[in-house]
Amino acid sequence: MADSRPVTVVLARFEDLVGAGLRSLIADDPNLRVVAADVPLADLSAAIAEHAPRVALLNFGTLRAPAEIRRLTADHPDTRLVVLANHPTPGECAQLLALGATACLGKRVEGRDVLNTIHLASRGLHVLPHATPATPGAPLLPDVLTPREAEVLDQLQLGRSNAEIAMALSVSIETVRTHASSVFRKLGVKGRRELARGGSYPRGPL
Repeated sequence: MADSRPVTVVLARFEDLVGAGLRSLIADDPNLRVVAADVPLADLSAAIAEHAPRVALLNFGTLRAPAEIRRLTADHPDTRLVVLANHPTPGECAQLLALGATACLGKRVEGRDVLNTIHLASRGLHVLPHATPATPGAPLLPDVLTPREAEVLDQLQLGRSNAEIAMALSVSIETVRTHASSVFRKLGVKGRRELARGGSYPRGPL
């Protein structure tokens, strides 16, 4: 039997107009219910623990580093994280999903897309924005893995040695070590063992 209860949502702190728009949008959907809103980053984990929402909407602009998504996912595995960012590229969103988010959207998407994403995320379905080309020369979001680092992360998650990764990616072992160190730093882990303890990282469609 399907669960007919509204999907509960926690809203992190957003810019005034964005936050007000999200609250109004969700209030108009009888199948959604906001249980906490305008939650600052420092209180977000506690709010999720208190209300146990099905979905939490995060403002990428308030995160100190994308690795915080990984920590929230580890601490609250039953809450799906939807990240809203200003101008995310599909590659950047794929990286956020690799860190544990369930969905990633741009803040300028239509309201119906936000609602659909919340409903899909509540069921564990991954959502990425429509493919849009990155602005030439635009920097990656802070601490987001480079494409090569993401490839190394994939190999690390398969439990492969530095030599095996070097062979698979046709690079030197020293290059693998350099990329692996950068991956560990950006994900906020000390090494392979801690990365493995963090569990598998959900992958969205690329």
